[in-house]
Amino acid sequence: MNQIASLACPALPRLESIESLIDSSITHRVSGRVAAVTGETLEIEGMTAPIGAICELSTGNDRKINARVIGFRGNRPILAPMQRLVAVSAGDRVRLVNHHSKIKVGPSLCGRVIDAFGEPLDGRPLPSDLVAVDADRSPPESLDRPPIDQALQTGVRAIDTMLTCGVGQRLGIFAGSGVGKSTLLGMLARGTNVDRIVIGMIGERGREVQEFIDRSLGEEGLKRSVVVVATSDRPAAQRVSAAWTATAIAESFREQGENVLLLLDSVTRFAMAQRELGLAAGEPPTTRGYPPSVFNLLPQLVERAGRTKSGSITAFYTVLVEGDDNNEPVADTLRGLLDGHIMLSRKLTSEAHWPPIDVLESLSRLQPHLVSPELMKAVSSARGHLSQYSNSADLISIGAYRAGSDPKTDLAIAMRGPMKELLTQSADEIAEFAQSQLQIVNMMNQADMASQMAAQQQQQVAGGEQPAPVES
Repeated sequence: MNQIASLACPALPRLESIESLIDSSITHRVSGRVAAVTGETLEIEGMTAPIGAICELSTGNDRKINARVIGFRGNRPILAPMQRLVAVSAGDRVRLVNHHSKIKVGPSLCGRVIDAFGEPLDGRPLPSDLVAVDADRSPPESLDRPPIDQALQTGVRAIDTMLTCGVGQRLGIFAGSGVGKSTLLGMLARGTNVDRIVIGMIGERGREVQEFIDRSLGEEGLKRSVVVVATSDRPAAQRVSAAWTATAIAESFREQGENVLLLLDSVTRFAMAQRELGLAAGEPPTTRGYPPSVFNLLPQLVERAGRTKSGSITAFYTVLVEGDDNNEPVADTLRGLLDGHIMLSRKLTSEAHWPPIDVLESLSRLQPHLVSPELMKAVSSARGHLSQYSNSADLISIGAYRAGSDPKTDLAIAMRGPMKELLTQSADEIAEFAQSQLQIVNMMNQADMASQMAAQQQQQVAGGEQPAPVES
């Protein structure tokens, strides 16, 4: 009876201990052996395990390698290793560890850098008060998502004015390599008004991790952040798992009623890693060699972010466009899945326009529902001036445009400097939200007044009247 009473104790550590014992008793009975190794996959005989299950491989030199079930060949499970395959031989024992991938989460995880399994990479032990949760979870139901009706301050003027995003919105940052995605992510991490930040660095170069933490995130930013890392040299299964781990950590904070910022860099490398796994499992390649599982997992990943009745996850997913092709399969799919897209321009980068956000090609689908009609009118006017200048840029650059031949183009040229000042800022600057929006409203009001006065003068000249002098 005492044992039964102790088992009924609601204390969480005790329940976790019982769950661990149950899992252990199951996994020792469900085991098999390595039958074949093909590339980066293992074929196992003598055991059954569901898709997504976590197994442990014991090599001849007592090394332990975790692997995930990604498919079947006949009745044999196919495993993708999460560590390097070293000293693996046919006949090595494999046992089922868990039917689901689990990680430990909690508020005390902030300020830490971990891998795809939730293990620390910063040389310090994990806190003892963390709770185990499933890394692979279903997205919230559609009717459990309240409307997004609150604007989010990001500290980036170009976003806060021209591409206002909301608390719980999901946006993609699309750019080629070396255009400035990581710099923009650092600006968002420092300037966004949220409770917690979760950063997933997937497929990045090893040296970039420490650089991002030290230079882009900074000590203050790290204090409220959890960084999940799976660099480009890690196995594909680990890179895929890192995206699920980062999302699960963000979900745990959201369930506690907090507003979370999720930065995932990059979802393209997540898709590439899944492409490796899918092809290794025998899936047929489709567009650009991507198997169907990639386009099945992308919505499962991004739909887990968003607003719920308890809290919110505002997510920015970087999308690496190959050869600056914004219509490649992953980029094209994500544009349709997300609530907006921010396009970074290599041309603006070459002009020292930072951040290099091409606002004409970018869109926040929720902006009309988040800002006042006055601001929306100012944004529309600003887009009109930028578009007018872009259409006449070639004539202006070669000196073929004659001032006064088109009032709209004249105004667009006059607004070129003020607009660039509005849309650019240093990486260390955090723009004040209300001030940025007031700045663009005042700027466009002055531009509209100047346009009206120019139109009146043109009418007077056409009618043979002497134009009224313009007061300074």
